[in-house]
Amino acid sequence: MKTVASYEQRLTMPQAGKRRRPPKDLGWGLLFASPVLLGYTLFVVIPILATLYLSFTSYNVGSSAQWIGFDNYTRLFNGDDPFFYPAVKATVYYVGVSVPLGIILSFFAAILLNQKIAGRAIFRGIFYLPVIIPIAASSMVWLWLLQPDFGIVNYALDSIGLPESRWLGDTTSVIPTLILFSCWTLGNTIVIFLAGLQGIPGHLYEAIEIDGGNALHKLLYVTIPMSSPIIFFNTVIAFINGFQTFVQPAVMTQGGPNNASLMYVLFLFNEGFKFSRMGSASAISILLFAVIALFTAVIFIFSRSFVYYEGGNAK
Repeated sequence: MKTVASYEQRLTMPQAGKRRRPPKDLGWGLLFASPVLLGYTLFVVIPILATLYLSFTSYNVGSSAQWIGFDNYTRLFNGDDPFFYPAVKATVYYVGVSVPLGIILSFFAAILLNQKIAGRAIFRGIFYLPVIIPIAASSMVWLWLLQPDFGIVNYALDSIGLPESRWLGDTTSVIPTLILFSCWTLGNTIVIFLAGLQGIPGHLYEAIEIDGGNALHKLLYVTIPMSSPIIFFNTVIAFINGFQTFVQPAVMTQGGPNNASLMYVLFLFNEGFKFSRMGSASAISILLFAVIALFTAVIFIFSRSFVYYEGGNAK
């Protein structure tokens, strides 16, 4: 015996032969989002696709693009380009040291700036001030300060009896000097850490105190776990920015001495705009894109084991 559906059930039952119509507001939403979608397509999607295509050509400025397949990539990996592997080595060295060091220094600086001390707002402003200064201007100032012969830093070291350094003028010290300079511009990372620390519930620290814990217990069992999403975010951003470092070596060293500070993006810039080999430069940029995407994916995968979210486990 067939039952007759109620009036309410008939309203909710899908009708055969009729397609679900899109919401009436969809057209208005696409219309208002069209400037962003159009801009993203014109200035992001199309340039990426064009770069991918040019990476398989021998395109030089002033000449037509000729399809050569993977020759640009094989030329790089075979060592036919004498600057590729030095650029990779210098960039990996720089990123591998500057990123962990910057995250650690920023985190503990944010912890100190989060304490209730006199003049806290002034100290926060001092730490953030270098971010306001253009990076090219800061690079020039540091270049003058670190001059081996007449720089203020070497003069100060000599006046207190410490050995001087060649800083940017020696192959063994140029990358550590650039890493030291990177610690000068940690203001944004410190501010993000500081915002995360201020969001930690105070009752968690009170529970540690009731159980007889000290400052180290608070750091290990409350501050670091509750700040792990912020640590994860800053680490990803720092790795991406580190691989794209350009202004500092371009202004301070021009890749020298002896290509010891030839960063990958500086190598990319020279290949495309100094030697006008746009096909090869496109291949170099595609490799950079792939490496950044791979590192980001790896960090996201490993983040599931150490990133803690207050609402539950890591996602």
